[in-house]
Amino acid sequence: MTCKALFSSSQKKTKYSATRRLLLKSKLLKKAASMLVAEIEQKKQEKERVVKDCFPPLNLPGLSVQELQDLCKELHRKIDVVDEVRYDTEVKVVKNETEVQSLKEKIFGLKGTKRPNLKKVKKTTDDMLGACSDTSKLMKPDFKAKLKTVKKEDEKKEEVTDWRKNVEAMSGMDGRKKMFNAGQ
Repeated sequence: MTCKALFSSSQKKTKYSATRRLLLKSKLLKKAASMLVAEIEQKKQEKERVVKDCFPPLNLPGLSVQELQDLCKELHRKIDVVDEVRYDTEVKVVKNETEVQSLKEKIFGLKGTKRPNLKKVKKTTDDMLGACSDTSKLMKPDFKAKLKTVKKEDEKKEEVTDWRKNVEAMSGMDGRKKMFNAGQ
């Protein structure tokens, strides 16, 4: 068999044209959207039904003060039970998440390869061009050659003297007299 014969036999002709496929796809998407809306509405109704079954509406008119207090205490007890269940489930979820994370780490350890922490590398355009061609590495511009040279002036440094001699010279009346005369 020739290459053309193999190539032509491997290609399949589609049953539907592109416009027909697009029309079918749009109809499927519309149907899926309508089914999704219906499913959401059904879940909402189911939730309302369950809430009504579990928690019947309160008939507060006509109750005495004692009956209202008992009702409040009962509701508080139910709230406490629900909070305990919520807390227990949160603890279980956190425990399961940590267990899953540790198992993932063990799996990576068993594979023998650890994922290295990748570092960001800043590359200039010259570096990128240098990766493509080696000639740019040979022709790197010398930026320092164009800079002007600046002569540094020698700063006058004060002589470091022994501080004890300075204190002895300034002590007594002679030192005070020198300070007074220096201020004039």
